[in-house]
Amino acid sequence: MTARAADRTRYDRATAHLDAPLAVVDLEAFDANADDLVSRAAGKPVRVASKSVRCRALLERVLARPGFAGIMSFTLAESLWLARAGFEDVLLAYPSADRAAYAELAGDPKLAGAVTVMVDDVSQLELIDAARAGGREEIRVCLELDTSLRLLGGRVRIGALRSPLRSPAQLADLARSVARRPGFRLVGLMAYEGHVAGVGDSVAGRPLRSRAVRLMQTAARRELAARRAEVVRAVRAVTPDLEFVNGGGTGSVQHTAAESAVTEIAAGSGLYVPRLFDNYTSFTGRPAALFAQPVVRRPGVGVVTVLGGGYPASGAAGPDRLPVPYLPEGLRYDPQEGPGEVQTPLIGSPADDLLIGDKVWFRHAKAGELCERFAELQLIEGDRITATVPTYRGEGRTFL
Repeated sequence: MTARAADRTRYDRATAHLDAPLAVVDLEAFDANADDLVSRAAGKPVRVASKSVRCRALLERVLARPGFAGIMSFTLAESLWLARAGFEDVLLAYPSADRAAYAELAGDPKLAGAVTVMVDDVSQLELIDAARAGGREEIRVCLELDTSLRLLGGRVRIGALRSPLRSPAQLADLARSVARRPGFRLVGLMAYEGHVAGVGDSVAGRPLRSRAVRLMQTAARRELAARRAEVVRAVRAVTPDLEFVNGGGTGSVQHTAAESAVTEIAAGSGLYVPRLFDNYTSFTGRPAALFAQPVVRRPGVGVVTVLGGGYPASGAAGPDRLPVPYLPEGLRYDPQEGPGEVQTPLIGSPADDLLIGDKVWFRHAKAGELCERFAELQLIEGDRITATVPTYRGEGRTFL
């Protein structure tokens, strides 16, 4: 029996009393993945990206482990909710225009002490001030550095369109604006190298593309390490007591941790290890989060149909954004239909061994987005469910 077949046996046995659709997290794999992130971070704390987890119970579990410290959130409303729930260090990874949430933040000393907001433009500071509604609490601020790789004199750009701040001078100018503005305190700097951390460099069947990605990432890491160090020096010249410099992502943990200018690493997807993180030479994780759909039809030989399953991930539309049939091994989509909203035909010889009501296990393309489809997660240890915990959605929270 292969390791995957053994996992299927465990998952089927653990959930035999439950009807699909359902979602599970294998805690043994989750914890092993957490250990791998800490090992690769080489002594620097790992800040957990909540967007990739979206379950308070699992955020608490990972933050209780040595090597993890703090949360990187994705909306201001989520940040306040987490702070109210007792999380004491929440870094908002994206600028916000949520005026009501800013008023709440500025009016509550507990929230203002726990949450750090992201800015990359003076206009964002002005929006926050206009939204204070009388609140006088000091707002903790982090600046974001653009990490994109520029080639051919800037005519070629590789990387996400995020911050407009690229040079040491630009970051230092905004740092001075924060320092001069009453009611704000600059505490951190963040730089997310998504073109390194979030792009696999070993794509099966595409050796030339994989080599090109590796060459690009080597150049990107070298350029960013030098520029990030210069930026940190420039910002510390303005704010010597900067609390943290955050960088990285699941796919670049060990590379970013090697930079002396970086004080902490961000990661989250590496806990669940969705399918987009299968194609890396730098690490190998264990799939920990899966969902099951029930077989509801047998249209013919070598074909079964499961209920639903069409859960595409965000990003540029393409086959890599689709979930993949994972267990039993050997199933694939009908190319004429793909995964559908209400039904998904699957073809392959394993289909002939599946009965009506059997479960087919899938992996989502991205990590936390799976939790937007399910109200709860079944936590599995061995071949037993040891807990059932709500996702954000299960707690009535859909922040985006």
